[in-house]
Amino acid sequence: MVSKDLSDPANRKRLRKSSFALPEEEKYPIPDIEHARNALARVAQHGSAAEQKKVRAAVEKRYPSLKKDD
Repeated sequence: MVSKDLSDPANRKRLRKSSFALPEEEKYPIPDIEHARNALARVAQHGSAAEQKKVRAAVEKRYPSLKKDD
């Protein structure tokens, strides 16, 4: 079980690269659906258009229930 507090660097280090929406940068952790929702909110506030697209794709692939209807 992953700790909910991913602001702690030690907890983030325990995550696999596949638990990040942007694994090459280890940004926007999505180990569970709550963090996936948070990643979408954060990237909408602070991410570039390219980051938003990548994060949305990673979240929808891992959690199809969060797929946005266009």
